Amino acid sequence: MKSEGQNQEKQEGVDHENGDHHAEMVKDFRRRFWISLVLSIPVLVLAPVIQSLLGLQEVLAFTGDSYVQFGFSTVIYFYGGWPFLTGLVDELGERRPGMMTLIGLAITVAYAYSSAVVFGLPGKVFFWELATLIDVMLLGHWIEMRSVMGASQALEELVKLMPSTAHRLKDDGSTEDVPIDELQPGDRVVIKPGEKIPTDGTVQEGRTSVNEAMITGESKPVEKDEGDEIIGGAINGESSITAEVEKVGEDTYLSQVIDMVEEAQESRSKTQDFADRAALWLTMISLSVGTVTLLTWLFLGEAFAFSLERMVTVMVITCPHALGLAIPLVVAVSTALSAKNGLLVRDRSAFERTRNVDAVIFDKTGTLTKGEFGVTDVISLENYSREDLLRSAASLESRSEHPIARGIVDRAEEEGIDYPTPENFEAIPGRGAKAEVEGKSLKAVSPGYLEDHELTVENKEIDKLAEEGKTVVYLIEGGTVQGAIALADIIREESYEAIETLKEMGIQVMMLTGDAEDVAKWVADELGLDDYFAEVLPNEKADRVKEVKSRGLTVAMVGDGVNDAPALVEADAGIAIGAGTDVAIEAADVVLVRSDPRDFTAIVQLSRATYSKMVQNLWWATGYNAFAIPLAAGVLYGFGILLSPAMGAALMSLSTVIVAINARLLSRVGDELNGRKTETEPEAVPAS
Repeated sequence: MKSEGQNQEKQEGVDHENGDHHAEMVKDFRRRFWISLVLSIPVLVLAPVIQSLLGLQEVLAFTGDSYVQFGFSTVIYFYGGWPFLTGLVDELGERRPGMMTLIGLAITVAYAYSSAVVFGLPGKVFFWELATLIDVMLLGHWIEMRSVMGASQALEELVKLMPSTAHRLKDDGSTEDVPIDELQPGDRVVIKPGEKIPTDGTVQEGRTSVNEAMITGESKPVEKDEGDEIIGGAINGESSITAEVEKVGEDTYLSQVIDMVEEAQESRSKTQDFADRAALWLTMISLSVGTVTLLTWLFLGEAFAFSLERMVTVMVITCPHALGLAIPLVVAVSTALSAKNGLLVRDRSAFERTRNVDAVIFDKTGTLTKGEFGVTDVISLENYSREDLLRSAASLESRSEHPIARGIVDRAEEEGIDYPTPENFEAIPGRGAKAEVEGKSLKAVSPGYLEDHELTVENKEIDKLAEEGKTVVYLIEGGTVQGAIALADIIREESYEAIETLKEMGIQVMMLTGDAEDVAKWVADELGLDDYFAEVLPNEKADRVKEVKSRGLTVAMVGDGVNDAPALVEADAGIAIGAGTDVAIEAADVVLVRSDPRDFTAIVQLSRATYSKMVQNLWWATGYNAFAIPLAAGVLYGFGILLSPAMGAALMSLSTVIVAINARLLSRVGDELNGRKTETEPEAVPAS
């Protein structure tokens, strides 16, 4: 097991790489932009075309002014244009010409030609176009880097969640403040109100509420009592608690979340690969069209300076700058949104596939249901009212540790029913229990007990409960059956909403379970599922997923157990409930931090919105070239419409800014998801 110190170093490394690196790049582009902008002022003032436009030739022109222009432009070219020149060398060295190649070639051609004119070559200088082109490109890069940096802040915020010290309990009961990298499993720590929990552990003493919103996306404070698990980085509420350290270093939940977010940010997608190929083709088209433009205008008899200017404008306006940003920025934004809302994407390609899901298969126990017994029906037969029946049964069962007994007691407590302490409690092996309750001799028994003692109950309602596969407990006073209580695995209230939403989205909803046919049918009917598979052995779950896929459907599988892992891998998209096992999480493509089936609908919605933004950005980043390239080449020159290199740079950078803004608009989907999660969420209650 790695130490917390190693984890701290890793987190600091992540912080440095994702924070300082981006911050330095932002500062560099900002600095180069402002310095180049200031140096561009004399270049613009001395440009003949600007002087002519302002009618100030006689005032501003002087002998040798072209050499002054050359001096300032040289500094702008080498200082302001340095990122593009080094990028050109890198891309050509990797034999992957792209955005930097186009920009580097454009400014180099403009600078070299204008310099040659200054020193004697007949022609026209356009240093001012060179200066403004570099200024606009630096501004565009500055804005883009700020956008990318903003999209990566969610990961940095996760890293900052961990506190630096912890209050460790000593053998004599006193505490000592130690760095969290000194904590080891088995240590006991005191966590005061308002403090961050230092690492994953279990509450040993005390009761409190914990704010896990930043980590799990759970908006409401979570009650924590003795024996409950707590997550490092969450914020303790109103009371001090003592906790035992269980996980440190890279084993902690938060560290695993950081790893998953990093993995998702680094993973590539099919759409991103397509964008990169499109950028390469656009580069080749730009170089080809630029060359043809130069030769065509020379052939038509235009001056070399004019022909060269057309070529430079074509090369500038077709830069795949926006295209190179179109997909990565959307990926960064959607990944940050996912993590913020407790939806951890581990595989980008699988995440994209969820937008096309035709069917989702939910595991039953622990996913659609809570995986614990709860009372669904209380049926009175003789002298007991419903409340009296539940009260007496809860009193008798309060001494039992059986899950069925616990379910009856919990239901009585939920309804605020006070029950007396039983006397002379005695278990009936394999059949139930008996005790004295307020002077009455009561038994809570199974149907098997009735058969053994030849007791019969004729009631259609109870018969129906048995047919549904529910567990029925009978309450007997003396020799008379007074009533029955039915229990079943509690269906999550959220499951109803999730399935209704999925059906509205046109997705078929199915269920896998190892339970008996009648139990599965009851849950399926209760939730209105399209299909279900009952009595499925663990090794058969993947086969059922294959069967659904063979129908020509794109299938997602949602599960939480070890036996779900093969099915998660077999599905087109495997979704693990975060409260499930490590094996299931490792096999999944997406992890839902909360045990809430509604979060699967959120994944589909976010996937569809993300893909939509990708497509919009790709069209915008490439579509404008359809009319921009002809204008840059000068096809409307005869009508007096001509784009300068600077105007070409402005249009190209405008498209880049629009792409960045459009990607950031994806955050609206995150706001909608967050809005849903801040609403009052219903507690899981038994279905009736």
